Amino acid sequence: MALLTHLLACAFGMGSWVAVNGLWVEVPLLVTVLPEQWYLPSYITIIIQMANVGPLFVTLMNRFRPGLLKEVVVIYVIVSVGVIACLLLAFLWNHTSLIARTSHSIPFLILTFFLALVDCTSSVTFLPFMMQLQPQYTNTFFIGEGLSGLIPALIALGQGSGISSCTNVSYKVNITTGNETVESTIFRQETQYLPPNFSTLIFFLLMTAMMLTCLLAFFSLTRQPKVWELSQQHLFPSNIVLNSFDQILDEGADSQLSRGCSWPKDPKGPGDILPQKVSYSLTQFTLIYLLVTWVSALTNGVLPSVQSYSCLPYGHTTYHLATTLSSMANPLACIVAMFLPSRSLTLMVILTMAGTGFGAYNMAIAVMSPCPLLQQSQWGDVIIVFSWVLFTGTLSYMKVMAGVILRSCSRSALVWYGALEQLGSLLGALLMFPLVNVYGLFKSADYCSLQCPA
Repeated sequence: MALLTHLLACAFGMGSWVAVNGLWVEVPLLVTVLPEQWYLPSYITIIIQMANVGPLFVTLMNRFRPGLLKEVVVIYVIVSVGVIACLLLAFLWNHTSLIARTSHSIPFLILTFFLALVDCTSSVTFLPFMMQLQPQYTNTFFIGEGLSGLIPALIALGQGSGISSCTNVSYKVNITTGNETVESTIFRQETQYLPPNFSTLIFFLLMTAMMLTCLLAFFSLTRQPKVWELSQQHLFPSNIVLNSFDQILDEGADSQLSRGCSWPKDPKGPGDILPQKVSYSLTQFTLIYLLVTWVSALTNGVLPSVQSYSCLPYGHTTYHLATTLSSMANPLACIVAMFLPSRSLTLMVILTMAGTGFGAYNMAIAVMSPCPLLQQSQWGDVIIVFSWVLFTGTLSYMKVMAGVILRSCSRSALVWYGALEQLGSLLGALLMFPLVNVYGLFKSADYCSLQCPA
């Protein structure tokens, strides 16, 4: 029974962000078909931020009308919406409509909003539900959450989306000289997209199956015998101390930043489970929150908006690899953080500076589009792919470190973490959307017809 519950918790966690992660890894194929083309990532980024109305609504309802929203009912609704949206996306993703005489993929953008609404709202509903289960199942839930990024990336790698080649295409043209018209043939190199191993329809049907698996897993979790019998006696001793510590913080200084955090002195020692109180100054807390805001702005708003401009000048294969491998770097960094946790503020600053450096390189390449550095060299392809992977991996690990520290402090500390994470993401998206879509600071071009200086 315990193994079954672990599997169900993993499948439930897998549905938390699988839809949005699936969208991102499929973007290299979508930009070749949808009319938004290179603008598409910036559209997706701003839509995801707009979808934060979901968790905001749930949070406000829980704050001002506690008990009105039934947690189980909300989860059933949002996961069902995710299943339906994925299914509709499989058949409607390439349908377009004219707005102001310009073609737009309206069904895709609308369904993207609903998928983002589901995933964003899962952040404030899934984990509270898991807190009603035995504590050991929460770790399994986080493993499933990591798989929500890893599995779509592996599927996209198997799909081979974004593969392209340059082909000479002939055109018949009529050339008029005086009173004589002569038919002539001209040749021009154009990008020809090779068909993927399976279509976008199949990809989104697989995403639908994963969301349906999440729904069935949740249904089974609510039917598990004795799953609701959670008392203080079932918690580990360390969790009892942490809960008591949280209550003290909430009663005495919940309106202020907590300056004392508790965690085991040696997590590897089974006999040493009593937490040790570690104090942070207000300056150190401020530094942690500033780093979280900055990193969230980069990873969720600024850089995703220009990834097409940063990678597509090197070809669709490079864009495909950068997208899928960087998506895999996120859950892998979280898994590494589970086994190698760290609470060093110095390491957090170093990782933030390193990740910012990789992000600065990616942004510089996007600004140079469509003629970036090392475009005619394979080293350019390798460097930009590794830069995106390291950018995502280092900053993902840093965010996990911040979460580990603040989780050991108080619930209000984690609330501030989530609020500033969303604020940073929103500011990043709002900054980049007009720069990309309104002012056109980033330039696109067909890869095969580029005429860049050597």
